Amino acid sequence: MPIRKILVVDDSKTELHHLSDVLGKRGYVVRTAENGEEAMRRLAEEKPDLILMDVVMPGQNGFQLTRSITRDPRFADVPVIMCTSKSQETDKVWGMRQGARDYIVKPVNSDDLIAKIKAFD
Repeated sequence: MPIRKILVVDDSKTELHHLSDVLGKRGYVVRTAENGEEAMRRLAEEKPDLILMDVVMPGQNGFQLTRSITRDPRFADVPVIMCTSKSQETDKVWGMRQGARDYIVKPVNSDDLIAKIKAFD
């Protein structure tokens, strides 16, 4: 199933705007959420084909949210790509253990991001 709808979860409006712009210009339908609670509401409204997940957010962090989403039978088939400034190998390993399928470090290189998304098509 080709990736068309992407949910971007990030507490930074600047980052949401940037990622939405990059993805929108490549034909993806983008929805955004600024925290875990909003992300779960967006998921309930419409299941995306892929989720881009920040880690450092107020309330539930991206690791916790990824674990919740990937262990929920309704969303277990939705790939999550961690998209974060946390660049340590231990962060990447932990993110993958929570259920993320890939990991990209900010600042995001647009071509790298698109390549990672296309890998799920």
